[in-house]
Amino acid sequence: MRPERRKQLYKTVTILAVVAVLGCAVWIMARRLGLSPEYDFGAGAYYYADIPGYENLIRDDVYRTNVPLWVHIVLFLAWGWLMYRLWVWIDKPRG
Repeated sequence: MRPERRKQLYKTVTILAVVAVLGCAVWIMARRLGLSPEYDFGAGAYYYADIPGYENLIRDDVYRTNVPLWVHIVLFLAWGWLMYRLWVWIDKPRG
């Protein structure tokens, strides 16, 4: 298959997939699928913060550490930087 034809095919498949996903999303929202009838706050009912009495379920004395907060922040930022570099490497044109 010629590269131009392959590129056009990929573009067509991508457009069809996006249209299909958006169509399914609209259909699901229009039929109100996935909602929990006993809750009246919409589709976000699966988020923890939307659970009635959620604040009573959380205990902040369960996790204790001797590692300072700044170490957690540095590790989080380092992980983000590593994942960004991996993404750039994966996205780099080959050949």
